[in-house]
Amino acid sequence: MTTVAWRVPGRLEVFGTHTDYAGGDVLVCAIDRGVTVEAREVAGTEPVLIAGSDAAKSGVVIHPAAPTPYPPGHWGRYLQTVADRLTANFGPLRPAELRFTAELPLASGMSSSSALVVAAALALADLNGFSQTDAWTLANPDRLQLAGYLACVENGKSWGALAGALGVGTLGGSEDHTAMLCGQADRLSQYRFDPLSLVQTVTFPADWAFVVAVSGVRAEKTAAALADYNRASLATAEVLRRWQEATGRQDPSLAAALRVDAERLTAVVADSPALARRLAHFVVESTELVPAAAQAFAQADRTAVAEAAARSHRAAADLLGNQVPQTNALADLAHALGAPAASFGAGFGGSVWALVSTGEAEAFAAEWLDGYRARFPELSDASVLVTRPGPAASRLD
Repeated sequence: MTTVAWRVPGRLEVFGTHTDYAGGDVLVCAIDRGVTVEAREVAGTEPVLIAGSDAAKSGVVIHPAAPTPYPPGHWGRYLQTVADRLTANFGPLRPAELRFTAELPLASGMSSSSALVVAAALALADLNGFSQTDAWTLANPDRLQLAGYLACVENGKSWGALAGALGVGTLGGSEDHTAMLCGQADRLSQYRFDPLSLVQTVTFPADWAFVVAVSGVRAEKTAAALADYNRASLATAEVLRRWQEATGRQDPSLAAALRVDAERLTAVVADSPALARRLAHFVVESTELVPAAAQAFAQADRTAVAEAAARSHRAAADLLGNQVPQTNALADLAHALGAPAASFGAGFGGSVWALVSTGEAEAFAAEWLDGYRARFPELSDASVLVTRPGPAASRLD
């Protein structure tokens, strides 16, 4: 029986929170922790997938194109979404067993859920021969386009001629999938999502390291957290709807509308403080902070990185409203311990990254975690990891 395996990294959102689905810019990287899946064809006549994980207490059984018994946020729901979409777009799946191993902390803001989606899709596409078909190549001629398709698998949107489906319930973009499929070791990448393109890559200095603190406030896409996550996306859609109604144009994204007439775009939300804040966050994060941070990293300018990080974290708190007391405390504590830069790393809850010298990273990580746990002893899941930009997803032979 055929067996295939893929390793998919997590990602670190350095700058660009909630800008990708609005067509904006991000500065991201893959990291050196990820999710590995082994998919093995098994005997049978029904396209049933049986999946297990080292992180889960029990496995799941997936019946493609059948109603799912798994609630939003459950890892089985993500696998069901992948199986359903591949079946609808490319044909029936062969019976298979999938085994997942995760090095990423779950619900930590480093996109373990999207890594699961990407890993399952890549493994099943190979196992079933989809990735060798003309239909697959036409829809996904390169990794950047493949990232766009896999984001649509997750959010339920159509991709070209490939019809959409239910998705997992999140209204996100393709930043995570792009970082996972296109990341480069020791480099940060600036992507733009309208049009979908790589703007530039910059070297991450050899003597710098990211320390990521996982707050222990789980960034799960369920219940209130799902509503919070989607609220920013829905606000973006409402700003764009107002723009289209006021102008008669059909620009597909905030980024496109902003390029046409920034002053008029601002005017269409002047009566709504909430929408005005959402637009203001997008403008400052996408058009100012992402390019400024990319230049600062390219020049190994810690002071400039620190200034951009402070503005980004403040904008996330004041304009986007996706901070919690714990992530604010982590950023404050990182600065108090001497980190030149620290900022929110994505997720409602989730994680915060700090930039430190490589030789100091392990000691800083331990002290950061100790200080945080002393303040929030009830958050037993809090953790830290030291990482650098890592390579993209790869098939394991």
